[in-house]
Amino acid sequence: MSTTTNAKIDADANAALFGNRFATREVPSQKFPATGMTAVDAFRLVSEEMALEGDPARNLATFVTTWMEPEAQRLIAANLHRNFIDHAEYPRTAEIEQRCIRMIADLFHAPGETTGARTQGSSEAIMLAGLSLKWNWRKRRGSTSSSTANPNLVFGGDVHVVWEKFCRYFDVEPRIVPLRPGKYTIGPDDVEPHVDENTIGVAAVLGTTFTGHKDDIVGINDLLLQIKRERGLDVPLHVDAASGGFVWPFLYPDSPWDFRLEQVRSINVSGHKFGLVYPGIGWLIFREKADLAKELVFEENYLGKTDSTFTLNFSTGSAVVLAQYYNLVRYGRAGYRYIMTNMQTNARVLGEKLAAMGRFELIGPDQEQLPLVAFRLAADNGYDEFDLAWQLSAERGWMVPAYTLPPDAQNVTIMRALVKETMSRQHVDMLAQDIDEACATLAKKGGAHESERRKIVIGPGH
Repeated sequence: MSTTTNAKIDADANAALFGNRFATREVPSQKFPATGMTAVDAFRLVSEEMALEGDPARNLATFVTTWMEPEAQRLIAANLHRNFIDHAEYPRTAEIEQRCIRMIADLFHAPGETTGARTQGSSEAIMLAGLSLKWNWRKRRGSTSSSTANPNLVFGGDVHVVWEKFCRYFDVEPRIVPLRPGKYTIGPDDVEPHVDENTIGVAAVLGTTFTGHKDDIVGINDLLLQIKRERGLDVPLHVDAASGGFVWPFLYPDSPWDFRLEQVRSINVSGHKFGLVYPGIGWLIFREKADLAKELVFEENYLGKTDSTFTLNFSTGSAVVLAQYYNLVRYGRAGYRYIMTNMQTNARVLGEKLAAMGRFELIGPDQEQLPLVAFRLAADNGYDEFDLAWQLSAERGWMVPAYTLPPDAQNVTIMRALVKETMSRQHVDMLAQDIDEACATLAKKGGAHESERRKIVIGPGH
């Protein structure tokens, strides 16, 4: 045996004994590997990559759940192999999905028998809701091509980008109500000029990504009722409750935004946000069965029994569906209320601490809002919000996004600190102190250098 071969065997043996054989080798990254590796090596390789990721506890940009109870984690791990769509083999999973739909519909005050679907997240739910709006509009308008040639959808600049994606992907004209400085949500006066016979629906937001507030959903509903009475146009209202659907029922139970309003025909919500489930799980709930266009429901028997399917995805995991059901029965209304109230309490404390510094303007702290603090610098101190976001990330480890708002408020830059279940009062105190010290550091050095700011890109999150 050659000396080179012996050396390689010794190196591999030493790696197996003492550590990772990729300690001094490049990891596979460009070409499909010619050979495999041991399970231990593969585990270490991926784990060491993940060790370089950010700390979820300090990521105040993302709305997505980053922690679940150990029991929920075990439930997820035990069911990763189940294909949700295979109802013949996993009928109990299908039943649990329907339980979740009924429970969430009840939370949203559905007036009677309803229907809906689990989705990969609110993005898929919005695509499906938009398609149903478009198909139902076609039926209202009639069968001639000229009457259904130019559909439009009305929404504000405060929506998630998925609404614009829907319009582009499915050939619908987006009628976007622009924002403006000091007004970051929309109401009936903004919507009214854009509604006509080709409007498939109006989308309103409950808990915007940008500031955490809601559109004037009651006012928009009243406008659409007025249009129906006076102009004979029955324009449905969809509520994008991706973030707010699991918040408002518990923090603001007397605030109507859901199926208590007559024109609200469908609602989407992200289970993987304030539903407290790991990604990706979303829900689409219709007011009643007739609001789901039947042309969009397909029947198939690929998997041993005839099933109806209404999703863009087919095969998908069951684990997070089961995890959502776990949370609904684990917490109930009382548990969700307790968790949301704790988050709101800590968000208000953080807001008070930021206000006391005299450096910041809080955005709408006296309004109904997600458990977060939206704020901006109150004056020009030689640095801006992007400098502060960089300073907090680079030196303190906090991910606090800075971003400009959509047109016509694009000259407004704000920051947002999302206060989630895992953020304790001690974390709030630490964050406030770190923000104060970061501002002091930036004031001394006159802001962050452009080369420093390019090292990190923080968007508004989702």
